[in-house]
Amino acid sequence: RGGSCLILAAMKKHTVFVDGQEGTTGLRIHEYLAARSDIEVLKIDADKRKDAAERARLLNAADVAFLCLPDAAAKEAVALVTNPKTCIIDASTAHRVAPGWTFGVPELAPGQRDALRRAKRIANPGCHSTAFIALLRPLVDAGIVPRSLAVTATSITGYSGGGKKMIEEYRAGGNAVLEAPRPYGLKLSHKHVPEMMAYTGLAVKPVFMPVVGNFYKGLALSVPLHLSQLKAGADGAALVRAFEKHYEGERFIRVMPLSDPAI
Repeated sequence: RGGSCLILAAMKKHTVFVDGQEGTTGLRIHEYLAARSDIEVLKIDADKRKDAAERARLLNAADVAFLCLPDAAAKEAVALVTNPKTCIIDASTAHRVAPGWTFGVPELAPGQRDALRRAKRIANPGCHSTAFIALLRPLVDAGIVPRSLAVTATSITGYSGGGKKMIEEYRAGGNAVLEAPRPYGLKLSHKHVPEMMAYTGLAVKPVFMPVVGNFYKGLALSVPLHLSQLKAGADGAALVRAFEKHYEGERFIRVMPLSDPAI
């Protein structure tokens, strides 16, 4: 009586392993996680990065495993995971439209965020496709954009998305060709197109033109639409209302007014 009992419980840290930790994406993930006191990052010795047994040990020991690998290597890594508790987040293109994988855009549709919380296999979306899907999915769901509509998209992005080699080329300087924006993917078979179709509901392959610019990171994507090809009576205000309804309450998406106040 008059006393008290104090029980201290140490919070268990979440363990994370990054398979492909030396690449651009892997290094950036390490940078973010290093600032967290509630996460233990599992590291692989440099001389064992291609050792399947050691990779398997770390993958299965992790609560969360990030795959920052080429597509074929990502598929191999998934095959090494036998621990049902390990959550895999794949940054490659390998599983973005694969059955059994949850697409990593929580704002995609109602219930998507809860699905991601439950998922053990998460496909991280591509940069261009994230912007494209964010623009088109609300309009398709609202019936404003027909699923059969043929659309075009142009996206200008920084050079960091090209990986170490491209980063080195731009940072070295001295090449006048790199000073101007450069279109690429001219064969219209960009690796993001399948997810662009799968998660917007579009039935026609979009004509997608990616462009790399002389800046490190960030992108701006635009999709021009002819009002005459949309739902009868649709105008700019209807598009904005569809965006506002779809993204109501979302923290990371801001719907701007129809008129740019800077103009």
